[in-house]
Amino acid sequence: MVYPGKKRKSYDTPKHPWQASRMANEVDLIKKYGLRNKKELWKADSILRRYRADARRLLADSAEAELTGHAKTEADQILSRLIRYSMIKGDAEIDDILALNTEVILERRLQTLVHRLGLARTPKQARQFITHGHIAIDGKKLTVPGMLVSKQDEMMIDYYGTSPMTTESHPERPAQIASSLVEE
Repeated sequence: MVYPGKKRKSYDTPKHPWQASRMANEVDLIKKYGLRNKKELWKADSILRRYRADARRLLADSAEAELTGHAKTEADQILSRLIRYSMIKGDAEIDDILALNTEVILERRLQTLVHRLGLARTPKQARQFITHGHIAIDGKKLTVPGMLVSKQDEMMIDYYGTSPMTTESHPERPAQIASSLVEE
């Protein structure tokens, strides 16, 4: 008997393990976004795959007749979630979900946003800052680099209050590095 609180695998592996073009694309994405391993990339693929499957099912329902009732509510919920995470534009339709790619999901990860906001020099350093507890959203310490961040929370990402990174003179702080290069 297994522990009842144990989670299942939250991703699907590729159908064919040895495809050179897919593997090269995966390695490029891992380097670009500073992922730890391919499992993190496959999780993003699985999230996207679920959204796309829901969109295809809703489009098939709407082909028969106009969406009403539960199907309309589900479509609105999916669209509002994707708009909240700014993966699609505010005036998007269900068709637009099918045009998404994995990079859209990877762009909304906390690790990527910390790097893009300039709180870390590299994606790998952003991952380290998060796991060591130096990053917070609205004052709450976060230690999960793969967490998806909404557009509203994106503006509240900063260093954690008791972190040594809050001091301007910290040697690993990117702003300090930029100013020391200018002085030389």
